[in-house]
Parts: sequence; structure tokens; C-alpha cells
Amino acid sequence: MAIWLLIFFALALALPVLSVLGAWLALDSTAWAQWQHLLDTVLPGYAAQTAVLALGVGLGTLVVGGASAALVSLFEFRGRRFWDVALLLPMAMPAYVAAYAYTDALQFSGPLQTALRETYGWQGALWGDVRSLPGAGVLFVACLYPYVYLLTRTALAERAAPLMEAARLLGASLPRRVLEVAMPLARPALAAGVMLALMETLADYGVGSYFGLSTLSTGIYKAWLVQNDRFAAAQLASVLLAVVVLCLVAERRAQARLRFAQVRAAAPGGGRQPLHGAFALLAHLLLAVPLLLGFVLPVLVLLRMVWLEAKYGELEQPWVRFFDAAGNSLQLALLGALLTLLVALLLSAAQRLSPGRGGVRQRAVAAANALVGLGYAVPGAVIAIGLLLPLVWLRDFLPGLTVWITGTVAGLLMAYMVRFSGVALQTVQSGYARVPLTLDDSARLLGHTGGRLWWSVHRPLLQRSALAAALLVFVDVMKELPATLVLRPFDSDTLAVSAYQLARDERLAEAALPALAIVLVGLLPVLLLWRAMRLR
Repeated sequence: MAIWLLIFFALALALPVLSVLGAWLALDSTAWAQWQHLLDTVLPGYAAQTAVLALGVGLGTLVVGGASAALVSLFEFRGRRFWDVALLLPMAMPAYVAAYAYTDALQFSGPLQTALRETYGWQGALWGDVRSLPGAGVLFVACLYPYVYLLTRTALAERAAPLMEAARLLGASLPRRVLEVAMPLARPALAAGVMLALMETLADYGVGSYFGLSTLSTGIYKAWLVQNDRFAAAQLASVLLAVVVLCLVAERRAQARLRFAQVRAAAPGGGRQPLHGAFALLAHLLLAVPLLLGFVLPVLVLLRMVWLEAKYGELEQPWVRFFDAAGNSLQLALLGALLTLLVALLLSAAQRLSPGRGGVRQRAVAAANALVGLGYAVPGAVIAIGLLLPLVWLRDFLPGLTVWITGTVAGLLMAYMVRFSGVALQTVQSGYARVPLTLDDSARLLGHTGGRLWWSVHRPLLQRSALAAALLVFVDVMKELPATLVLRPFDSDTLAVSAYQLARDERLAEAALPALAIVLVGLLPVLLLWRAMRLR
């Protein structure tokens, strides 16, 4: 009975997606006319800008992430280990935070243009507005290339480097070794990383809204919050969901192709081509560009804005707002991390302990886990609309439920569980993968079954995985913007929402403090990830 309750709970986590798709079941003449209106007016523009943005981000992350991974994995030069970890740092920088920093630094009245005009006597704007579609593309590339870099560096280090050494011994030149040995092995990893970056781009709302872009994600919020048209919002959400599902399928297929015959690991540094002199200097310069654009320069700009606000601004009100938002963020992040970890532990334990591997119950639990795992690919905009749609339908019958969901943190926590349970579940399952099944069999022979088996055997071995899962979800909740912006209770802004609202009101100096706090918290899982996957 308990397993079937868990399966029912997993289906409940899929409610937002099901409600978005279910909106098409109510496609009467009015809704169909609204769909035709969307096709004739805004939908082509939304689709065009989304496609152009996705194409630019895909190509940019492919080039930047792939080239960085090749330099770190295939070549040996002084300082390579520093770049191994440093290139992961932009993962801690949300794209919308980088957007605030670059807007302040590069706008007409910003410090850079002002200094150039004063120094050289130039007049007018020296370059176009950074808040544009090309500007958004550059920001996303600078912040999202680590997805490609991380997967590709691992594939190249584990498989390509030893084979390149063998090719060198056979007389192959360096360009031939890179193009004919390393890159074919890296293609699945490159594809998987690009798909992950595209899913993050499609799910974004902060950059698109702040830059005034007309993408599918911003269109969903305009339809719901500005036009008060829930059917249009649901229809746009379903289109965005379909695009994300296509990216997810492509990413899963690419991940499946990452399985190669095991290559004997080379000695530390074996197989890498040494670089010296001008070539080593060129490698440092190439690796410095994405790190500077994606992390160092935005952090320096944020620190400058915080310093100026502390020196010339009114300190009391920004600090009060900051501590209120920080308290709300910490509370939501802790609750979200605990709930999602509990879901992950229950579902993974149910799959591990369910009797009759390959039976009906085992397949049902595996399907429920797969369903929950897909939640991370669902954009926050889709989750928010998917949670609000049932409330609109039920408000005349169950008004108390509507108030309880929208007037408290219950709706937000539900959204976080839908969005991030997959992260926790994948992390816990990776811990289970290191626990051999023979331990379970031995424990059963000693009389330990069910919950006693989990408490005595599994729990001690899963502590590190559980802690890592909770940390990852904690940071993801701290950074989450789209769903929080719609579902948060009145007067309970988080750091992400506070930074977004201040930046939207052109109070960038005040927005710098909560934005910088988000970046600092985001460094924790990046360092944890590097420690787990660092190269020798």
C-alpha cells in the first residue's frame, strides 16, 4: 500500500504538466479563436525570437565550452589545474544577475562609457544598448557554457586522451589526433551539454523580461498577468513545454551515446600534449575570456555597485529589504531542500526495496521515478501556470484551497518539489548505484528487511549523497525566479525576486546586494561538483 501511495504522490507532482496539457481538452470555439489570434499576432514573434536566441546560445556554448574542454583535457601546461576548476565558476552566476551587472557597466550613463567620453572627448552613445537579443545571447553563452565544458572535459579526459597517445605513437599529427580521434568521441557529450544549455535558456524569464524580449517564456507571463487570459497562457506554456521536451529527448539520446567501451585509464597527465611558450600563453588567454565574461567581471561590477551604495546611498532601507528577502529565501530554500530530499529518499528506497525486480510494482515505481525526474526539465513558467490553472477551475467549489495555495508558501513549495525533486532524486540514486545489491542480500539473510534494512544499511551509506542533494536543491531554490515571482505570498519577496524588482525599477545599485548574495551561495555546489569530478 505504501508503494502505491508513493506512486500516487509522484503523479501529483506531475499535476502542473498535466493541467497545462489538459487545457487543450477545453478547447471550445472561444479558446480556438484565441489560439488562431495567437497564431496571427504574437506567436510567430515569440517563436522567432526564441529560435534565434536558442540558435545563438547553442552555437556559442558549443564553441566556447568545447574549446575550453579540449584545452584543459587534451593539453598539459602550467596552470591547467587552476582552469580546471575556475571554468566552472560561471555556473554560480545566474544569467539574470549577469544581466543586471552588464547593464550597469555598459549603459550610456555607466562607468565605462562615461570614462571613455571624458578621456577622449567622444559624444553620444559609444555602442548599442546591451539590453537586446544579441546581448542576451552573449550573456547566456557566458553563463551556460559550463554545461558543455563539464560533460565534454570528462568525456575527453576519460576516453580521448589515452587514445590520442596511442595515435601519436602511430605517427598521427596533432590536428589529425584532435579532429579524427578526440572530436568524434566528444560529439555525444557536446550535444548533451548544448541541450542542457538550451533548456536553461528556454526556461529563463529574468533576462528576457529585463531586456524586453518577446520569447515564449515572457509571453506566458504577459498572457497571464497582463492580459489575464489563462487559456492563452496555457497554450503558450504547452508550446514551450513541447520545445523543452524535444530538447530533453535529444539530450537523453546524446547521453545514451556517451557509453563507450571502457578505455584503460592513462597515468596522470598521460596522453596530453605539452604546451610551452607562446602556445601556453595563447591557451591562458583563450580560457580567460569565458571566465572573465561569465564570472569575474559581473562579480566586480556587483561589488562596485554595493560599495557605491554603501558609500553614497541610504543604508538603512536597502539593508532592511536585504535581510527580509534573505530570511524568506533561507526559509524557502531549507523547506524546499528538506521536502525534495524526503521525496527523493522515499522514491529511491521504494525502487530499491520493492520485491520482485522486473515485476509490476518495480516497473510502476521506476516509471514514477522517471516521471518525477522529468520535472527539472519543465520551465518555471510552465509549473506556475500548471499550478494556477486548477485553482482557477476550483475556486468556486473550494475557495479555501485556493487561498491556502496562493496565500501561503504551500504553492511555492509545491512548485519547488515539482521543479527540483528530479535533482535530488538523481543525486540520491547515484549514491544508491555505489551500494552493491549483495549488501541487501546479506542483510536480509540476517533478518533485516524493509525499513530496518534501509535504516541499518542504506542510510549510513547515503549520507553524503543526501547532503549533496539537499545542497543542490537549496541553491536552486535560492536562484529560482519565474515560479517564485508568480506564486509567492504577498509581501514575502526572496533575494531573486527582490533583485529582479529593483533592477526592473532601474535601482541597479540596490539590486546588487541581493544579486551578489545569490552568486555567493551558488558557489557552494560548484565547488562540490569540482571536487567530485576534478581531473588529475
